[in-house]
Amino acid sequence: MKSILTVLLSFYTLVAITQEQKNIELLDHWFTDTLVTSSTSVRYSGCWGFTRNGIEYAIIGSTEGTHFFRLSSSNTLVPCGFIEGRFSSPQVIHREFKTYGNYAYSVCDEGNSSLQIIDLNYLPDSVVKVADLQDARFGKTHNLTMDTANALLYACLVTPISSGINLSLVPLRVFSLQDPLNPVLLWEGPGDIPEVHDCYVRNNMAILNCGMDGLRVYDFANPSAPIYKSNLTFYQDQGYNHQGCLSPDGLTYVFADETNGKRIKKCSVSANFDIEVNGYFGTKWQEGSVPHNLMITNEFAFVAHYNEGLRIYDIRATFPREIGSYDTYTTESTFKMNGAWGVYSDYPSQRIVVSDRQNGLFLFQFNRALFEVPSDTTFILYPNPIRTGESFTVRTPGDQLSEFSVQVYDQLGQILAEQAVSKASFLAFDAPATAGIYCIKIAYTNYLGEADCAVRWLTVTN
Repeated sequence: MKSILTVLLSFYTLVAITQEQKNIELLDHWFTDTLVTSSTSVRYSGCWGFTRNGIEYAIIGSTEGTHFFRLSSSNTLVPCGFIEGRFSSPQVIHREFKTYGNYAYSVCDEGNSSLQIIDLNYLPDSVVKVADLQDARFGKTHNLTMDTANALLYACLVTPISSGINLSLVPLRVFSLQDPLNPVLLWEGPGDIPEVHDCYVRNNMAILNCGMDGLRVYDFANPSAPIYKSNLTFYQDQGYNHQGCLSPDGLTYVFADETNGKRIKKCSVSANFDIEVNGYFGTKWQEGSVPHNLMITNEFAFVAHYNEGLRIYDIRATFPREIGSYDTYTTESTFKMNGAWGVYSDYPSQRIVVSDRQNGLFLFQFNRALFEVPSDTTFILYPNPIRTGESFTVRTPGDQLSEFSVQVYDQLGQILAEQAVSKASFLAFDAPATAGIYCIKIAYTNYLGEADCAVRWLTVTN
């Protein structure tokens, strides 16, 4: 017992072990091989989520159309509607969606496409298409963003189709949704760049992802005459500026470059919407991996990371750490843009949905409360001290380990409890039933591949 109690290390050098799953629980998965596809087996594209009358729903796009699911209280994906796309073909690789009020808006960026408006009033039983707009306003469209507070729809990379003829590509169009079934064009532009691939909008402030031209910020308080605010045209580790998200507190913006080997960028945002990159992070970027779509909170980034699946990062540090992973695409591929395409993480239940190009729709759970305390460079116990009847959590350094074991010893050296951990960087334990000081021994394999251990002390009070 004495040798156990004297093992106390102040710092541990650990390396991340490649795992398909860590700290993320798979709740359900939907896939069908009946959908048309090409030789690449790509059947699926974007996803979105929304809540209606207290019920959470998910949308995923496929080669054939738009699929709706109810997220049940038992954590299953329950199909509740399908709308066939105006263009249904193995050539379809982009469908994206947003919701506003009682409607979902669906677009496609291939073929003879349109803006489809879908009535949600019949949920949870069904959905109904109420408009299919293909004219001088709409046709092929790459993406949509909603400013719901101001009833504005932002359509990115629009190729209108009028009388069967493709008109000129427009980088960005802004529409009024005062009549949700009849969007009214208010503005289009910018005229000096070729594209706006995506954008994030909140309360009239729009951050535009402009591909090889970086970022731009506009104030759309007057949506017919937006005011240019700032840009980020050049930055370190630059690639194709694809998509980003602003934190709820408005202080942090995170974006991804859709380019092999480029890291995700964490930025500070000033009161005047000047954006400055001050952190870089990612998964297997040294091997050419590619991040795609992401959503963030003040604490975490949830990233659909193509071949690497769902990746979750703690963004409170200057250089964010990966704290969760689930590889939805386990096939090895030299092409780095298969797999996870879209992510939605803004449900009240904190469940997460991910769309995978080859493998369909995934429903996950990630316990955010356990990670409210940032990880450290050593093993930590929290809370400490605790009362009898409460529980404590063991966290590994930087949340990098995903296999370890924990033993709880009393003052006589007797083992009161022990448990092995797999596919997680933490372990929650119930406190011993009697007040006292207890030894917590953590056994793991260090970066040299050697068996190692750490000891922490836990105080339990009545």
